[in-house]
Amino acid sequence: MRYFDYFLPNVNFFGPKSVEVIGDRVELLGVKKALIVTDGFLRNMENGPVKQVEKHLNDKNIEYVFYDGVEPNPKISNCLDGLAVYNDNNCDAIITVGGGSAHDCGKGIGIAATHDKPLTELAGIETLDNPLPPIVAVNTTAGTASEITRHCVLTNSETHLKFVIVSWRNVPVVSINDPLLMLDIPAGLTAATGMDALTHAVESYVSKNANPVTDAAAIQAIKLISTNLRQAVANGQNVEARENMAYASLLAGMAFNNADLGYVHAMAHQLGGQYDMAHGVANAILLPTVEEYNMISNIDKFADIAEFMGEDVSGLSKRDAAVLAINAMRTLATDVGIPSTLKEMGVKREDFELMATNALVDGNAFSNPRQGTKADIISLFEKAYE
Repeated sequence: MRYFDYFLPNVNFFGPKSVEVIGDRVELLGVKKALIVTDGFLRNMENGPVKQVEKHLNDKNIEYVFYDGVEPNPKISNCLDGLAVYNDNNCDAIITVGGGSAHDCGKGIGIAATHDKPLTELAGIETLDNPLPPIVAVNTTAGTASEITRHCVLTNSETHLKFVIVSWRNVPVVSINDPLLMLDIPAGLTAATGMDALTHAVESYVSKNANPVTDAAAIQAIKLISTNLRQAVANGQNVEARENMAYASLLAGMAFNNADLGYVHAMAHQLGGQYDMAHGVANAILLPTVEEYNMISNIDKFADIAEFMGEDVSGLSKRDAAVLAINAMRTLATDVGIPSTLKEMGVKREDFELMATNALVDGNAFSNPRQGTKADIISLFEKAYE
């Protein structure tokens, strides 16, 4: 017997035009001056997400300044540069606008603003002693769900290693998921973030920390992604597909924020740190290979996934149905244009041993449903290579 906890922002707004609430919500928090954390592309996009956030903040006469130096796979240096802007302008809140990189960077700035230790020394689970400034997260991609999670994923540029600071203190106080902010996201990014969301849903569903509440969210996320990701990639202006993918990402985030993940993410973090590979692409390439390895841990759940993904399992054994689930993951990734091998991404075999060593101590490894060895992880990298 065991009990579970469940983490989620205090309030979550989702659906078309939900960004309109940001001025009211920041005002309710009593913010004097906010730091908006984003990247230069989004900041300069005409009538884009950042411009819309500015409009609603201006309507409430809320002061703000910008840090727009966020990079993909955000670096410690990004957080420290943002911290300087935060401190120099006497900010008292953080508004993140973007996908996972903006949200993770914003969390990193908040951690650095309230803790004296270097960020690398805070890696791990529940290492934070002090409350962060209030974070309001405006999401623009259907994928990472960092806008609702307790995870802060950063990259150490010196060691090329990603590390994760996991704490209930990282959870934003407000999240906003407006699918209308996602209409102009390019097809490649839509595909990568969508496969990231699928990975969240699948890994949390088969995680050894799963429970009936997280299962419910994961199941619905898998169904929504399987029936909407192709359409969102094919036509970015498909509002219905965008809205359903936004819901799917949110649900998948609710699932993994509480059930945790597994070897796909543990291994993908090494690819992101070593090669600066897009996180969703790394996950998509690894997902079918790792889940084929995990399949024996819970055949029933993998058979269920095949049904959730629209496969006809009539008359099949549980094992044969589970194999269909693996094939469906691979087919979806191919259909939306994800490269199929690590070799195509320029990964080098000589890095497998180091990456396997680091993957096994990644915070996501411990909830994987099948516990493996370093040799197992190397073998998985090999299978995903070509």
